[in-house]
Amino acid sequence: MKFSIVKYCIAAILSFSVSAAMALEPNQIHQKQKYRILISTDIGGTDPDDNQSFMHYLLYSNEFDCEGLVSSPSYGDGSAAEMIRMIGLYEKDLPVLCQHAEGWPTADYLRSIAKQGRHGAAPMCGYSTATEGSEWIVKCAQRDDERPLYVLVWGGLDDVAQALHDAPQIANKVRIHWIGGPNKKWSLPSYCYIVTHFPNIWFIENNESYRGFIANYKNKDKHHAGFYEYYVKGAGNLGADFYNYKEGLPKLGDTPTLLYMMHGDASVPERESWGGSFEKIQYSSRVVFDRPTTASDTIQRDGIIEWHFKGPKIKKGKFEVMHEKWSSGADNEVGLLTVDKQKWPVYYLGKGKYMCRYATYKNGVINYSIDAPIKGFPKQEGQFFVENVFPGKHRSTDYKLGTSWWSDRIDSTLYSDREKCQGAKTVEKWRDEVMEDWGARCAWFR
Repeated sequence: MKFSIVKYCIAAILSFSVSAAMALEPNQIHQKQKYRILISTDIGGTDPDDNQSFMHYLLYSNEFDCEGLVSSPSYGDGSAAEMIRMIGLYEKDLPVLCQHAEGWPTADYLRSIAKQGRHGAAPMCGYSTATEGSEWIVKCAQRDDERPLYVLVWGGLDDVAQALHDAPQIANKVRIHWIGGPNKKWSLPSYCYIVTHFPNIWFIENNESYRGFIANYKNKDKHHAGFYEYYVKGAGNLGADFYNYKEGLPKLGDTPTLLYMMHGDASVPERESWGGSFEKIQYSSRVVFDRPTTASDTIQRDGIIEWHFKGPKIKKGKFEVMHEKWSSGADNEVGLLTVDKQKWPVYYLGKGKYMCRYATYKNGVINYSIDAPIKGFPKQEGQFFVENVFPGKHRSTDYKLGTSWWSDRIDSTLYSDREKCQGAKTVEKWRDEVMEDWGARCAWFR
């Protein structure tokens, strides 16, 4: 009897210990090994937040085993040269960093792993030809290391898709954390390729949660609009450079991928971390229409809408060019879909069949038009309604996923208060703590 009581007490204590460990705040969990990471970024393009996030990475680069820095600008003029420029600033700051911590990568090493990826989105099939960046992803993924390679994607998925196409065996060696949302629009063909051919890959589709880390510019305190003046100003060469992006206003939309790796257990997306927590999804929203749409037609935010329709056959020489015989280039891009003043390709599928698609981002009623410089082409104008939830209502046309795909939490209480972004409060709750931690590193220079 006494033995049974003791046995029961020991079991209860062990159970409590496990439960307590699961409930630990992210900064109370420490990893025995550094995570292997590779960053894919569209730095230097149209959005300055990649530069801000890259500075954040550099000031924490001793915390990771970073194996690659790939420039993947599916939209804009980003290049590896911009990363190399910032690495030069890091090199000047390195003596100060070394006074406060160990394990910093050398500037020469970081320059050696900076690779150029694809410029511009992939064609309809989602891949094209290998790039220096995609080949580097393959090389890193194939290294003999028991640790998985976490690929943190801050822009388009084009080089990731190319790497998977060229070396599909790496799918079980990489774990992808992607800042989706508007980036889904810019690299939609590559997303569709991955979700179709690699539905079982380990993948976090962070469409909205990351927005919980974007500063409230109306708030002038040290954690928001005042962050540069309070913490970053005077913080070495990287700190001086920070002002060049939005005059120091911290957007940092890509930083949550790093924060996710910094605290918590990166292998368990459901667990709390500075970069948010996520839930498994079984399908990715996709709705297909064979007619013009109206405001009564609904698609989920961050979902995909496709229009399929018939029109004139296109001839090349004596024979119609069939879709399956085309190269993976842009030969079948024949017109433009216009949504919110942005333009996307209309594809010719052969035999008089056409298709265009769009990844939604804004809520509410959206206007669109479809046109092409082809005689007899069926021009369209219409609307569709975007519902603020992902993946939302399940349809037969959705992309079916495996058991290791996660996205933003659907609990309505976790939507952000300002912009109603799904899951954003799982990141927002840690924001002040993160900024304090970053500010402490900036203070090393003072």
